[in-house]
Amino acid sequence: MSNATLFVVPTPIGNLEDITLRAIRILQEVDTIVCEDTRQTIKLLSHLKISKPLVSFYTQNQLKRIPQIISMLENGKNIALVSDCGTPAISDPGYYLIKEAIDKNINVVPLPGACALITALVGSGLTTDSFVFLGFLKKKTGKMKKELEQAKSIQKTIVFYESPHRILKTLEVCKEVFGENTKVVLARELTKKFEEFIRGTIKEVIENMSKRDILGEFIVLIEPTESTKEDHSLEI
Repeated sequence: MSNATLFVVPTPIGNLEDITLRAIRILQEVDTIVCEDTRQTIKLLSHLKISKPLVSFYTQNQLKRIPQIISMLENGKNIALVSDCGTPAISDPGYYLIKEAIDKNINVVPLPGACALITALVGSGLTTDSFVFLGFLKKKTGKMKKELEQAKSIQKTIVFYESPHRILKTLEVCKEVFGENTKVVLARELTKKFEEFIRGTIKEVIENMSKRDILGEFIVLIEPTESTKEDHSLEI
């Protein structure tokens, strides 16, 4: 095993005060920081008065970068993996780097910290004892509908990410899959100045969103109703 460590370091999802003391220390101590977008990470590091070499790592360059980063670790360099915001490897190519490091018997240390899906879930008012996280849904309507149908069959609170320009279309698909009276919560701009939770039935939330300018990335949370569960059991 290499003596070096790959640290998985969560960064704030909005409010810069949400970084942990341990995360700051690790960023100060590592040799290199692997990040999604160097421009975003530089802003955070400048705020923290930290200067470190940066290596960009994102979906389009991951095949080239992973061997380079693994080589650095094998040569004894301690590395911090960060994303633009939140916890790396959650709907993020960091997963592939972590898996490769483990396969190469390199020490991986994950730090706890900010995560948009957990922040949204605990503030939603929906059931939190168990849930299903879908990441980003498929873009094609048919595939999206199939994903949601499969999640509905598990009968847990469903959580996924969505962009502002697709949110209304996705809600319409949700209405078709779950029924217009199913509870839904949209969380947007979490931890920022204009943080907002939009709660109601799918029908009510679609009406609400149709009357406003839609800004900010969304976390969508759906709680299948008892009638939805009963209808599903009857289909079986």
